[in-house]
Amino acid sequence: MGCFVYIVLGTCKDITVGPTAIMALMVQTHVTGSADYAVLLCFLSGCVILILGFLNLGVLVRFISVPVTTAFTTAAAITIGSGQINNLFGIKSPSNEFLESWENFFTHIKEARLNDSLLGVITLVVLLLLRKVKDLPCGYKVLTKYISLSRNALAVIIGIVLCYCLKDGDKLPFRASGEITKGIPDFKLPPFSTPGENGTTLGFGDMVSNLGASLASIPLISILESIAIAKAFSKGKIVDASQEMIALGCCNILSSFFSSMPITGSFTRTSINHSSGVQTTMGGAATGVLVLMALAFLTTTFSYIPKATLAAIIISAMIFMVEYERIYEIWKSKKIDIIPLAVTACVCLFWSLEYGMVCGIAVNAIFILYKSARPKIQIHLEKINSTPVAIVEVQENLCYSSAEYLKSKLIKFVAIQGDGIVKLVVIKGEEITNIDSTVAMNIISLKEDLSMLNCDLICWNWNYEAAGVVCRLHKKERSMFKFGKSLEDVVTDMAESTTLQLDTVNED
Repeated sequence: MGCFVYIVLGTCKDITVGPTAIMALMVQTHVTGSADYAVLLCFLSGCVILILGFLNLGVLVRFISVPVTTAFTTAAAITIGSGQINNLFGIKSPSNEFLESWENFFTHIKEARLNDSLLGVITLVVLLLLRKVKDLPCGYKVLTKYISLSRNALAVIIGIVLCYCLKDGDKLPFRASGEITKGIPDFKLPPFSTPGENGTTLGFGDMVSNLGASLASIPLISILESIAIAKAFSKGKIVDASQEMIALGCCNILSSFFSSMPITGSFTRTSINHSSGVQTTMGGAATGVLVLMALAFLTTTFSYIPKATLAAIIISAMIFMVEYERIYEIWKSKKIDIIPLAVTACVCLFWSLEYGMVCGIAVNAIFILYKSARPKIQIHLEKINSTPVAIVEVQENLCYSSAEYLKSKLIKFVAIQGDGIVKLVVIKGEEITNIDSTVAMNIISLKEDLSMLNCDLICWNWNYEAAGVVCRLHKKERSMFKFGKSLEDVVTDMAESTTLQLDTVNED
């Protein structure tokens, strides 16, 4: 259904919408009791994505940094690949999680089946070699290209043939996928209730409660995957994130009426579409029709697919989902960005993908808040016209979180110089384009505190909008702002004004 809906509403000609490995991994934890949860999650995710699209909130995706998305994708790939290590060797495993899979593998390694192990390892090696076939220098570039692209299908076909030909009556030589229900699911409403334990029925509220944080994480990951793919294949065109969200939301909502799990853009299928030379979104129609035909006529054949073959296909794909080059680029460009990357990866691997993404975003938010609370401020002492002047250069905008920092740093600097040494503080305002009321109040308070240290305050060449916030708060502070004149002229005028005030006091 996603393939057909995207034809009408999508904007990227290459994208194929459907189930993905990451979606499957995230949904799996919620369907142990009933598949109804997966279908309801598909419907609710679609509703959330559609609402965000209509509200034009595609901009929210920009708040998730590259280190976080890179770590998430890498951790998901490692988890998915690790979940298949047991199937590769024919070992039964109760879990596909990262730690549990490897623990089960090493504790039950003696149960590995020879046939499955040989098939799995050989298939994995062949798939990795076939990936490079297209790069061979030969005169059959088109042939090698399509052999490389169809390597997964070839592996499945060979696995099915081997499993069928080598079976002994009802006994199969490999652990196989088993029977798959034939035909297309009925068109019906998503399940808003599901059977519970001991013959009870769980209502909509109970199901939503059980789904928990996935109601936020699944839509978020769906949006991230789809928009990231759209940007990768946009070829210089602007991607309308909100329209992509509307398309993806409708794909999920309508798919849920056919008992679908949550779906999103698939990078592998999209790259095959792109390599095949599709020109419009109608390419999704070919994909959709072939899937329907497979469901109608090939489900009996699918029951012979060896699990070792599927494991090899998944592992070979996951190896190249790990963004080795991107991780190196992040390390090379700014090493501190490794912190959110490492936090996201560790939480994803050892806790859950949903909370990994949340923790990564939280770490990035802390960095942003810290930076806003500690803007770059340089203070140095100069003698201008024989007057000691503290020159303050604020190299970023000021907001309420940095107001107290500016004040405390200035007071500390003036106090360290000694009583009466610094006669004037000049805050240069070329970089200050806007301030809030908290900053304005702290500027006024700063002036009062400096006056107790026998020091004056001047705000030089501030943006009119920023200066206006202080002036509207206290009109008498307008004299504190100086525009246009050179710093030498400002200091001279200030010295003359101070002298005049002293003479007036003496006369009185």
